[in-house]
Amino acid sequence: MMANLPTVLSLRHLFVLSLALNVSLILRMVYDEQGGNNNKKSMEVYNHNILKSRLVIPSTSFANSTRKDHSGVVDRVIKLDHGDPTMYERFWRQMGDRSTIVIPGWASMSYFSDGSSICWFLEPEFAKEVVRLHNVVGNAVTQGRHVVVGTGSSQLILAALYALSSPDALEPITVLSAVPYYSSYPSMVDYQKSGLYKWGGDAESFDKEVPYIELVTSPNNPDGYSRQTVVNRNQGLLIHDLAYYWPQYTPIVSASDYDLTLFTLSKSTGHAGMRIGWALVKDREVAKKMTKFIELNTIGVSKDSQLRAAKVLKTISDSSQDEESFFKYSYKIMEQRWKLLRAVVESGDLFSLPKFTSAFCTFFNQELEPQPAFAWLKCEGDIEDCESFLRGHKILTRGGRAFGDSPKYVRLSLLDTDENFMLLLDRLSTIQH
Repeated sequence: MMANLPTVLSLRHLFVLSLALNVSLILRMVYDEQGGNNNKKSMEVYNHNILKSRLVIPSTSFANSTRKDHSGVVDRVIKLDHGDPTMYERFWRQMGDRSTIVIPGWASMSYFSDGSSICWFLEPEFAKEVVRLHNVVGNAVTQGRHVVVGTGSSQLILAALYALSSPDALEPITVLSAVPYYSSYPSMVDYQKSGLYKWGGDAESFDKEVPYIELVTSPNNPDGYSRQTVVNRNQGLLIHDLAYYWPQYTPIVSASDYDLTLFTLSKSTGHAGMRIGWALVKDREVAKKMTKFIELNTIGVSKDSQLRAAKVLKTISDSSQDEESFFKYSYKIMEQRWKLLRAVVESGDLFSLPKFTSAFCTFFNQELEPQPAFAWLKCEGDIEDCESFLRGHKILTRGGRAFGDSPKYVRLSLLDTDENFMLLLDRLSTIQH
């Protein structure tokens, strides 16, 4: 194996290569399916390896696989341009039947779930578990709110735009978000060329005295920072997209208390394929108009998905105080990944990452730093197009232009599989040396 190493390596290169090769062993200990009590020991091993700074190559299957010939894994393109949350699969496998439901063939046949509810296709069990989980985590006020369920938060964003727009307005209402904004906002707003609303770009540069809708994403996608409103004018309407306001990503500093907030199962629990999101809406008429949009769009939301989602949320709430609860488990994974990524990035001068300020988390009852689902990576120096540069090294990302920002930035998903995350570390360390 040593014959495959370059003949000349700097001490810094040796350190990073050692880190990248040893990390698979560390993560394996952290994610051990046989029990949840090895995390303290694994962290001690992690610190030991960092301090040793020696070229010690563990005899793990992954470490060996990264030294295959050019037809092997080392030449595979790693796709980190989407936030596919496959990282969470291991936890839910461990849960086994605790998160399993059986739906009889005769069940969920009617269009209607609760005829007395504003959102008539909202399953009562799902609504109950949504409220319960928010109360357990403490990240959103639920009292005095109407729950509206959607096919992911993407449908709910469109439903909210529809509900907040006026059909009698002389021109479409302007939709804004501060740069860097979520890359899908412009296309979602303008795709159907609606006469109700239009994309207006960066909220920071908006200076008109006209009605507008501001999309506030906090923690922000892509850079992970907490955000507040930017425009703050009299005729403004707000949509708070809080998809990442969960304790594995950011400190929960208070319960969000806004007129219209959006959440999604894909980033809170990892169940992207279930296609379930929900809105907490203060105004009854806005909730009714959002429901009408979804009725016209898809005639409701899958009952089967809602029932499965309710079971998943119940599993999380039931185990919230356990040693290996979902949020403790996922927090530890995100913590490890960010420490390892920062170690690789800071070992060279080719890349940089955002710096975050710690805050007191009411859920974990301690001071914590944010550890976002995405890394907002910047290429330093003469590299002007970071996305193209990394693509040349078989790392697919989403470039800064898609977020209204400089092409020197890219967004990297940190929610992918262990193997892809390991390959990312290995390639970034190789690029820098």
